[in-house]
Amino acid sequence: MKVGVYAGSFDPITKGHEDIIRRAANLTDKLIIGILNSASKKYWFDLKERGELIKKVVGTLDNIEIMSFDGLLVDFMRENNANIVFRGLRAVSDYEYELQMALGNSVLSDGELETVFLPASRENLYLSSSLVREVALNKGNLEHFVNKKIVDDISKKVDEMIKEGK
Repeated sequence: MKVGVYAGSFDPITKGHEDIIRRAANLTDKLIIGILNSASKKYWFDLKERGELIKKVVGTLDNIEIMSFDGLLVDFMRENNANIVFRGLRAVSDYEYELQMALGNSVLSDGELETVFLPASRENLYLSSSLVREVALNKGNLEHFVNKKIVDDISKKVDEMIKEGK
């Protein structure tokens, strides 16, 4: 059984993430979407909320599982019997960083982990969660960047943050 992992913070999940998830799911028997939880990072959405947003967007895919993790990706993958990690690439700068991570993961996994790079689709080359958050804060049209199923969730989060003075 081919088990792959697509890991990220997904804060929030973008159309770019959605595209990579759908493509990676077609290449594996099971795709685990690993939601990274780093204590050093400040997220808009907590783990549960990020998982719910992902479910709204890709929850109809029958071979995905959504899980959270912290620590090393290779440890998470070992715990879940996965040996393929999928990474999306937008630009040369992504490639340099992702290649470094892929080589490090290969060493840490004693060569048991394979990284598969999926290039971003043309329409998602510029897209990032940071861009989505910036557009959301400035009340821009989010439907260009995220699945319409989660636009209201993001808008509500912005309203909550404004109300709380964040």
